[in-house]
Amino acid sequence: MTIQKIEEFIFKSKLPDIYIPKHLPLHSYCFENLSEYGSRPCLIDAPTGEIYTYYDVELASRRVASGLNKLGIGQGDVIMVLLPNCPEFVFSFLGASFRGAVMTAANPFFTSAEIAKQAKASNAKLLVTQGCYYDKVKDLENVKLVFVDSSPEGENHMHFRELAQADENEIEE
Repeated sequence: MTIQKIEEFIFKSKLPDIYIPKHLPLHSYCFENLSEYGSRPCLIDAPTGEIYTYYDVELASRRVASGLNKLGIGQGDVIMVLLPNCPEFVFSFLGASFRGAVMTAANPFFTSAEIAKQAKASNAKLLVTQGCYYDKVKDLENVKLVFVDSSPEGENHMHFRELAQADENEIEE
């Protein structure tokens, strides 16, 4: 397929592109105007109606980063996120950015084989997911499983709240 043919299938916004500096980490870009917009809504959890301000999201993301740090996740390490659209997806993504880690997102509709292939190819050390996907991820080797809801019993499993309750001031740079 030619490049011209491929470009026919690319949908672009009619709005101008947003400039994102390449030298700036994602979390720095997202929170660079925190003092001005911090109390405004940033996320709304549709199922619960809970509203997270920019201050809330920044704090939760720093806490997740600290929790990742305690698990040995650092610069260049990969975390995989297998979640639908939910606040924990954002906290994980930005938490990884605070650590200098890489986040790879897997589609919840993937099969266990597709998830395993992505985890192996990316060398993911940790996977954040929901309990309903346990059967898809239970056989992953050398990947710590973090569940945002019910956490199945297992020595390589933990609940997301353990990440989210870490001391945000204990992030190693």
